[in-house]
Amino acid sequence: MSETLAAVEAVHGFNGYSLAILLHIVLFAYWLGGDLGVFYSSRFILREDLSPQTRGTALKIMHGVDLAPRICLVLFLPSGITLMAWGPLGDEFFVNGPLLALVWVASLIWLAIAVYDYFRGTATRFGHTIARLDLVVRYGLGATLLGIGAYTMVVAEPFGVDTNPKWLGAKLAAYALCILCGVLIRWKLRSFGPAFGRLMATGSTPEVERDLRSSLRGCEPYVFAIWGFVLLAAVLGVIKPGSTAF
Repeated sequence: MSETLAAVEAVHGFNGYSLAILLHIVLFAYWLGGDLGVFYSSRFILREDLSPQTRGTALKIMHGVDLAPRICLVLFLPSGITLMAWGPLGDEFFVNGPLLALVWVASLIWLAIAVYDYFRGTATRFGHTIARLDLVVRYGLGATLLGIGAYTMVVAEPFGVDTNPKWLGAKLAAYALCILCGVLIRWKLRSFGPAFGRLMATGSTPEVERDLRSSLRGCEPYVFAIWGFVLLAAVLGVIKPGSTAF
């Protein structure tokens, strides 16, 4: 009983745990809110009644807003690991101290790669290498976390944890699927740049409009999936269904 009370009291006041909770909430809000802004801006790009210049302005807004979700996706993982490490049961969590610092160093390196790719793109050979490296990280991390999440949901006591952390496995899987959906969105957008370039150079044509619609509309299932997975991760993190830790 006293351990449970101590765990509950640890949530109050300004400490590492409350700071980790705040960071996790802020990242969730800016991720989903930024994604909604990107989606709304894209609707104006598809409007044939607007001039190419106006649609170009909508594209700039969409690209600017998109920086927030990109940052939040990268930092969501280390902030979640910090939340577990600094939480009431952090002493039982194997990622702590030096390992937690290593997670943050690796995440900040990935963030630097993602931000460089966002601002510089693939205009240079180095930029092309950075973009490929970012994709390798996303494929590798997405597949690894999906595997860990599935293992945690299937095994009775994954990694020796006996508090039924299946909710955590599901949350990891949801995050991994967000990463992989983001990669699929990139693949769907491969034809968008050339099509929009033709729009700005020669104006609207049926072929240009078709390619723009195909590219942006093709992303929608993966965008909606990301929203669902982010909300699912939030619900699992708050409710922790089935957990016997408290």
